[in-house]
Amino acid sequence: MTDTVKEQILAIRATGVANTFDVYAVQRLAFERYFFESVCYIEDDRAGYVHFILTGE
Repeated sequence: MTDTVKEQILAIRATGVANTFDVYAVQRLAFERYFFESVCYIEDDRAGYVHFILTGE
């Protein structure tokens, strides 16, 4: 996971619009904000995304 993806995911989390475990909602919000790196990352490595949400690593 790149620093850009981390920043984008944290920005989406900070909005409070969606539960971060609702992967599809997070991807939709990322797409609407032109965070295409995050959309692709979540699609390609869902386990890594969940690991980041749970641990911050």
